[in-house]
Amino acid sequence: MKVVIFAGGRGTRISEESQLRPKPMIEIGGKPILWHIMKTYAHYGHTEFIICLGYKGWHIKEYFANYFLHNADMTVDLQNNSIEFLNNNAEPFKVTMIDTGLETMTAGRLKRVLPYTNNEPFLLTYGDGLIDANINETIDFHKQTGKICTMTSIQAGSRFGVIKMQDNGVIESFEEKPKDSGSWINAGYFVVEPEIRKYLEGDMDDIMWEAEPMVNLAKDQQIAAYKHHGFWKCMDTLREKEELESMWEKGAKWKCW
Repeated sequence: MKVVIFAGGRGTRISEESQLRPKPMIEIGGKPILWHIMKTYAHYGHTEFIICLGYKGWHIKEYFANYFLHNADMTVDLQNNSIEFLNNNAEPFKVTMIDTGLETMTAGRLKRVLPYTNNEPFLLTYGDGLIDANINETIDFHKQTGKICTMTSIQAGSRFGVIKMQDNGVIESFEEKPKDSGSWINAGYFVVEPEIRKYLEGDMDDIMWEAEPMVNLAKDQQIAAYKHHGFWKCMDTLREKEELESMWEKGAKWKCW
């Protein structure tokens, strides 16, 4: 299945990095987070990608156009104007990069790349979230539901510590940032049927994928949730970027390849 990746946003909450390059190109362990996402999909056999470009999209084009140059040792003979590559660190990726507009919202970006999915089911995710879910299990679950869309979901952890107390106010215990708050949230990593086009009719350029299309899918009971109990983390801020860097150095949970 082809994989559509949203990679066109400005990433304003991590502007320390995104003012120079699009957020999906911010590096974790010396590789763009976009590369980590693609490696996860490729591990499960999904190597054809459609990347929705926008803000500073030329960075992403340049990276893949010169991928071999970025990732190989080489000898340059200036006298003969020749280059000899000394090893092969290529990936089995086929990458289609589509300029979906600088200010276009995610629903509009998806609509603009639908023709490249060849009217077939496809996978969809954001360019800033890492997960250790089995992608093929999400596809199997999706097929069983018979719905137009399946969304991988995770239980949100609390940002703050929790106090347990008696009715009279006496504190019994503290719990520092509980892992699971009981609420399930959108972790991205969707499986989508071609019929999604019915939910993208009209001008979608100012519409978020998470808003009107997903809300209408829910109203029609055409979206299901695959519950993932493992690792997931989104890189929204510089602190989260640093946390992912630390995880990578210690043996990243999302590294399945």
